[in-house]
Amino acid sequence: MFKKNNMEVYPVIVPASNKLKSFNFFLVKHKNSLTLIDAGLNTDDCWNALQKTLKKYDYTLTDLTGIYLTHHHTDHIGLVNRILSTHSIPVYAHPYAILVLKRDTEYIKMRVEFFRKLYQEMGCGENGEKHVTDLRNPIILDEDKKIHCEIQDMNDHPFWGFDLLEIPGHSPDQVAFYNKECKWLFSGDLVIENIPSNAFVEPDFNGVRTKSLVQQKLSLEKCLSLNVELIFSGHGNIIENPADLLKERIKEIDEKANKYQNTIKSGKSTASGIAQFLYKE
Repeated sequence: MFKKNNMEVYPVIVPASNKLKSFNFFLVKHKNSLTLIDAGLNTDDCWNALQKTLKKYDYTLTDLTGIYLTHHHTDHIGLVNRILSTHSIPVYAHPYAILVLKRDTEYIKMRVEFFRKLYQEMGCGENGEKHVTDLRNPIILDEDKKIHCEIQDMNDHPFWGFDLLEIPGHSPDQVAFYNKECKWLFSGDLVIENIPSNAFVEPDFNGVRTKSLVQQKLSLEKCLSLNVELIFSGHGNIIENPADLLKERIKEIDEKANKYQNTIKSGKSTASGIAQFLYKE
């Protein structure tokens, strides 16, 4: 438990067997509210961990007053439907996330065609076609993971005690919540202690490719400028005094860019060719 000024944070940490180390989401007590930031995976492990954490601090599910989502990925929204099936509370997300979370038909069609065209342009051939028909995120979003309740635009409903920061890169709808008094930042998947966070290629909501790695770098620089003391990350450890780690992640982006530029200069002319040269598989 973390406590400072009038705020308390109860992390819900669910171990993972992969390099992410854990799936993290957070109960935040502030004045008369008990808010959940993100909602883990839709698994019994995450559900039981939430129940155990609530009980440890003498709360129940009915004490929750709202859910705020940092982005639309399935390991951050998993328990929303299960929670709301027993306790009806408002859910808030970035407006860009709402079409994804509700699995809007026209948006999904646009997204599939975006990736079909992208893989063709990048020289991926048959492998690209296989990915387009694959049901894994981020190409096609499974219908069974859509959110059934109404989702409200978080810009219209400020999170009491926090500034809302747009930090795209990992996803176009990713946001962070920053408390100036505590210097605490809930950053979704922008920064993870043990591994760099991926900046996924995504379309914007007009079907135009976002410059996600450029966005990722700008988002890291934005958070570095805040002089944050504690980052509540979506995976792995909670990060104390993160300035050096943020600088390292920015440096890694520049170093990778230089490596790609040199690969292009050596004669590799497609994204598929660069990937096969650098990563083999």
